Amino acid sequence: MAKPVKHYGKWRIRWTDETGLRKSEVLDDYRTALLKLREHEVQAEQIRQGLRDADPKDHLFDELCRYWLENRASQKRSLRDDQSIIKRHLSPQFGKLSIRQIRAAEIDSYKLERRHLNAKTVANHLTLLGTMLRLAVELGWLVEIPKIHKPRVHIDTTAYRYLRTGDEIQRILRAALLEGSHVHALYSTAVYGGLRKGELAGLRWDDVNFERRLITVQRSFDGPCKSNRVRYVPILDALLTTLREWRLLCPGHFVFPSASGRQLDKSARIFEEVLHRVLKRAGFAFERKRGLLKPYITFHDLRHTFASHFVMNGGSIFRLQRILGHQSIDMTMRYAHLAPEAFAEDYARLGPATSEAKILAFPNEKQA
Repeated sequence: MAKPVKHYGKWRIRWTDETGLRKSEVLDDYRTALLKLREHEVQAEQIRQGLRDADPKDHLFDELCRYWLENRASQKRSLRDDQSIIKRHLSPQFGKLSIRQIRAAEIDSYKLERRHLNAKTVANHLTLLGTMLRLAVELGWLVEIPKIHKPRVHIDTTAYRYLRTGDEIQRILRAALLEGSHVHALYSTAVYGGLRKGELAGLRWDDVNFERRLITVQRSFDGPCKSNRVRYVPILDALLTTLREWRLLCPGHFVFPSASGRQLDKSARIFEEVLHRVLKRAGFAFERKRGLLKPYITFHDLRHTFASHFVMNGGSIFRLQRILGHQSIDMTMRYAHLAPEAFAEDYARLGPATSEAKILAFPNEKQA
């Protein structure tokens, strides 16, 4: 029976794999080496007898990166994000490792070396890593993926802005109308529908069903909408008339086309430059922060405005999650504190207020 042998202060083991190929490995101590040798021998015998499958052939993580970018990421709207994360972070850390070498310790080391980054950023990196490793399992390059513990991301309920009152919304929309009917229609749909700017840009009249009062959201600037899921947004009363009137004025293919009739792109002036003019016209001051002038709201804050007012007017958080297209309810819960009766039904949950409550709470206090 083979045994470990001394090798420059460590222990070398040799065994024959299931194909008859001689292999060796060097380990730090005799006991570990002996256990590892027996493990290799038993595994090889089980594979030869058909009791278990052979381990997949080793593939470097860089091979997986190339396959991912060529065959999977190319179909995603986040291709550039994936390319950046892989080039700047994942490949430098794991690229030269075998996929099977990426275990919990290597992932913990990755998180430790990126403590200077935002927790959400690191979580995004690890989400991509996990998705890629699942692909490796699908390809037969890996048997199972390691457990990936992402950093806890705190969703700040105050880390966004929105138009606080109905009066502020009307000031914005009146100012938008003075910029043109197309600006008014676009901003109204953002405020009363909660669509992202890419979803507004990709919206076609075929997606708008006035009879069922539903907008089908299924595309963005350069492909499917975020999360690759189709969702349905109700056409609320506040938007219905505006959208119907806009349909008569704009009978083309896109609901909100560019001046040339094509789809709006990310840098379209209507999303920033025109909004700044609208804000000034509506009397909203710009704030100076770190030497830069910041607008009262950004275009994306119109989506926050929709969500905030939906909740403030008694809308269900769970319906709001479906309307906004959030995969996790945690993202939607940032608006929960705005509900007017958020805790009203809980006030009496542990019983009514009684005069005995004060006696029990302060037994030594003399009662008048």
